[in-house]
Amino acid sequence: MRRAASRIEVLPTRNPKVIFKALATGAVLYSTEEEVYFGLNPVGVRVWELLPPTHQTLDEIVRVIASEYSDVSEDVIRADVSELIDELTKLGLLLPASASAQRVS
Repeated sequence: MRRAASRIEVLPTRNPKVIFKALATGAVLYSTEEEVYFGLNPVGVRVWELLPPTHQTLDEIVRVIASEYSDVSEDVIRADVSELIDELTKLGLLLPASASAQRVS
């Protein structure tokens, strides 16, 4: 059973202290602050690439992924992308929009 996806109003940004290493089967993210490793499959890599500043909204990312994976419904894509973003944010690999804005100023 899939849990309801949270509503992401403003997309988080990639934490600049996270190292991204592409692999043949996806990628690995490593947080130098939290000492956390996280593996991404090819779709997860694509989501990572589409995060701000490339795209600003969840809808934009969902549309791009849906155009590349036409056999999957937008509802499933939205739920999966939201879940991935939530998990990466909890692990400190993404910065919530408010935190990234505070870091810039």
